[in-house]
Amino acid sequence: MGRAEERRARQRGGRRAAPPTRSSRTTPSEGIAPGEGIAPGGRAAARKAAARGKKSTKEGKSGIRRLFTWKKILGTFFAFSLLGIGAFVVMYMMIDVPKGNAKAQEQSNIYKYSNGSVMAREGDTNREIVDLSEVPKPVQRTFVAAENKTFYSDAGVDFKGIARGLFNTLSGKGKQGGSTITQQYVKNYYLDQDQTVTRKLKELVISLKVDRETPKDDILAGYINTSYYGRGAYGIQAAAQDYYRVDANKLSVEQGAYLAALLQAPSQYDWAVASDTGKKLVTARWNYVLDNMVEQGWLDKTERAGMTFPVPKEPKAAPGMEGQKGYFVKLAKQQLEKQLVAKEGITQDEAEARVENSGWTITLNIDKKKQAQLEKAVKTQLTSQLDPKKRPVDKNVQAGAASVDPKTGRIVALYGGTDYTKHYISNANRTDYQPASTFKPVILAAALENASETQGGKAIGANTIYDGTSKRQVVDSDGNKVGFGPENEDDANYGKVTVQTAMDKSINSVFAQMGVDVGMDKVLATATKLGMDTGKLRPLPAYTLGTMGASPIQMAGVYATLDNHGKQVTPSIIKSAEQGGTEFQMPDPIGEQVISREAADTVTSVLTGVVDDGTAKKAVQQNPARDGRKVAGKTGTSDDNKSAWFTGYTPDLVTSVGLFGEDYKTHGQSKLYNTAGLDRVNGGGFPAQIWAAYTFGVAAENTKFDLDTDQGAAVQPSWTPSPTLSRPETPSSTPTTDKPSETPSESPSESPSESPTESPSQSPPTSEQSTPVETSTSPNLPFDPGNGQ
Repeated sequence: MGRAEERRARQRGGRRAAPPTRSSRTTPSEGIAPGEGIAPGGRAAARKAAARGKKSTKEGKSGIRRLFTWKKILGTFFAFSLLGIGAFVVMYMMIDVPKGNAKAQEQSNIYKYSNGSVMAREGDTNREIVDLSEVPKPVQRTFVAAENKTFYSDAGVDFKGIARGLFNTLSGKGKQGGSTITQQYVKNYYLDQDQTVTRKLKELVISLKVDRETPKDDILAGYINTSYYGRGAYGIQAAAQDYYRVDANKLSVEQGAYLAALLQAPSQYDWAVASDTGKKLVTARWNYVLDNMVEQGWLDKTERAGMTFPVPKEPKAAPGMEGQKGYFVKLAKQQLEKQLVAKEGITQDEAEARVENSGWTITLNIDKKKQAQLEKAVKTQLTSQLDPKKRPVDKNVQAGAASVDPKTGRIVALYGGTDYTKHYISNANRTDYQPASTFKPVILAAALENASETQGGKAIGANTIYDGTSKRQVVDSDGNKVGFGPENEDDANYGKVTVQTAMDKSINSVFAQMGVDVGMDKVLATATKLGMDTGKLRPLPAYTLGTMGASPIQMAGVYATLDNHGKQVTPSIIKSAEQGGTEFQMPDPIGEQVISREAADTVTSVLTGVVDDGTAKKAVQQNPARDGRKVAGKTGTSDDNKSAWFTGYTPDLVTSVGLFGEDYKTHGQSKLYNTAGLDRVNGGGFPAQIWAAYTFGVAAENTKFDLDTDQGAAVQPSWTPSPTLSRPETPSSTPTTDKPSETPSESPSESPSESPTESPSQSPPTSEQSTPVETSTSPNLPFDPGNGQ
């Protein structure tokens, strides 16, 4: 049988088959009988099945390929590109260059007291247009070098910057990346600061048209005359006057470079109020501008090398901002700008431009009665005692205070300084001085909140025993010394004392050890929750002495959170803010529960002992105007007597008062020794006296704390000291050289009851006696103070 016949036979299923191939042969041992092979039609069926599978796969793939071919993808891309180009052409034809509207949109801002009465109007725009010819050519080039080196040759737009701006807007990131000088001029003069896609597209089109129709010098003139430089100054002439007291035509290259650098962040880079970080950034920006000028051939390299940074003049206060008004307005604007940045994703300088002369009506939380009482207290208790002609140090005394309602978070009174027109920096909001021992309650709060224990395994509470020996070396959990042993005030040794007594006497050695027991990372975390700015602080033991920076507003917020049973209080001066009849929503000053009520109330209970039996006893507890009010608080005196504090509270009012030594010429920190003829200034002196004169004149009478705790002076029974006990002597307001006794009491019952009548029976005061003072002494361990200020 031929091969053709064999194949036909197999296809017909016949019995006859071709001899088995090599691959089909098998043996009996393999389980197939001799002579048996592949079933008839088996190979053909397999080939057909395989062919069908390949065809099916090929058809699936070809379907996807038919749907997404390179031609179709490229075609779609080009179609969308053409549509985009067409849309842009239509936009270009439809959008005309509008008339300048910067002047038309400027309106006065109105500021009101909490009762609705008008406090101040801020309206006349600080702007004077100057011709570009009045600005020296090198100064003109500082702006080009800072913002847009290709200004003289580009088409007026930065397409990468536009794309980046559109992407950031659509993704909710706000403005990031720069624009050309032409674009910024268009935004300033023709449009507004809104971060919308429509505005950015208009900016692109108008910038292209303006660049085609307007000479570059006119664009540059418009840019430097419409830009906002901070301090309420619009345009280079106003900026030259505000920062250097000269006209624009008298500006040097160095001064011009500073003004050009300033435009990136006017608020952050204003030398008069900038932080250390801000000063470093603007100095770097100033160098960048000058280096770019050398690169462009606009400045000789040798001349550049001899240039020094031109420190600007102090700000001039706007008319009508005298007294405390300027401080109110400045704080209100800062808080409104901060919220605009947070809610609308704009930059700080854009937020400033949105607030300045934009028709806002801002009602403040300032209570006229309380404000008048606070100003009166500062005058009667402090400024009337100063005599700058007799004592030069009296010229350096600065007072700041903030008073907050703990239930609402409203700043009801504020003292920023003697006069805003004379002292631009608000002492109520400055963070460049140490809060000193007013930080100790934060350490205790952290211990209670974290259920921390001593090295001996005892839970830390009001009655926990610590060693109050001065310069005692702090040890870690392994018993190793950490290289930190702070000195107590007057190097006094107290021996074994309770935490309550340590708070009353403000014993540094106790709280230094407590901070390590708790863990400084936890202490700083608690401080942040309570309202302090601790973002850049490292968890170093030295911060137990309060060596970071803080403001009276911050400390008022911390203590208000304690007074509010652990619910966070963020002090706010703004009651409401509206523009064009639409109210802008400000955040609620009362936040979440940040520490437990028991922890907060225990700290409050302990702090009543500071008033009744500690460093604030004479000024507060024995004050005849107290009239049964329950008071908690803490004094603080920083290293080298550069600041002194009292932050205290009744159930309905929290007030922080700080005294700061500031050299009246250089504005650097100075010492307060010999102020008003006293050897030194301490927290139990002027600050506590101002606090008491203010608080007892406005706070509700016969108020009591509602405390959920079984610890601390406020809930412990009355105590009558043993006649054999020798208690530390207490220096007077005019400190003496007498030191506290080194035979302290070890009794936990040293915390008195709240009854004001117990005090005379314990330690009748004399004219030579007052309360002990305390000082945060500089430790040997470096504590990085620059990071905290």
